[in-house]
Amino acid sequence: MSTTLTVSGMACDGCEDAIVEALEGVSGVETASADHEAGTATAEGDADRNALVAAVEEAGYEVEA
Repeated sequence: MSTTLTVSGMACDGCEDAIVEALEGVSGVETASADHEAGTATAEGDADRNALVAAVEEAGYEVEA
């Protein structure tokens, strides 16, 4: 299963790395990616969406509804 989040606040590759690291720390995530130009982050696996949102927000970014 794939979950894509719309993320605001990403400005560079470092931001992408921080979000990928945060998502990969969530139980059930197999792989993660982020694209600051598109403003999206995607997690592959069976992780809970709320846990993914919480991880991104904990990393200092805002997830849009």
